Amino acid sequence: MPYQPPPDLAGLNLTEIAQQVMARNLPPVEHWSPERTGDSRMRIAADGTWFHDGSPITRPAMVRAFSGLLVRDEGGQHWLYSPFEKLSIEVEDAAFVAVDMAEREGALAFRLNTDELIVAGPDHPLVARGNAETPALYLGVRRGTEARLNRSTYEQIAEHALAQGEDWTVTSQGEMFSLLPA
Repeated sequence: MPYQPPPDLAGLNLTEIAQQVMARNLPPVEHWSPERTGDSRMRIAADGTWFHDGSPITRPAMVRAFSGLLVRDEGGQHWLYSPFEKLSIEVEDAAFVAVDMAEREGALAFRLNTDELIVAGPDHPLVARGNAETPALYLGVRRGTEARLNRSTYEQIAEHALAQGEDWTVTSQGEMFSLLPA
């Protein structure tokens, strides 16, 4: 069956976004305890491009499949898991890039570069890093991984924050997030 990307965020209400989120069947990586470790010879560039042995992975389906196997440990190392082994993967900045945002019914939904939809909230926090001159916003995705908001998505959330007030905060699913680095 050919891959069907989710519809544009602009055309979805919160219930439809939640259905899209639930429809993504991810492998049960949390239950796997692989004994072997190794190097995947893969890298995720800051712009979200995946590489293997220095060459870009050009098949989006492969990137989507690998992205469902990603884990980031407490030390910040990213791993690709299988039931039998875990392979290190170099990540320049964040494993994902948030490429679009929509506000629906008190929730902020984001589309990732892998076409996955994530709703910011208690399980998917927004974190501001960097400094006043070069701020960066990150969205918690899963298993310790994050998505960095690209420039246009950063602009979308900044406009949303300013429409709400002057304190540079946003709220999603009842959680308040500052857009200013600490």
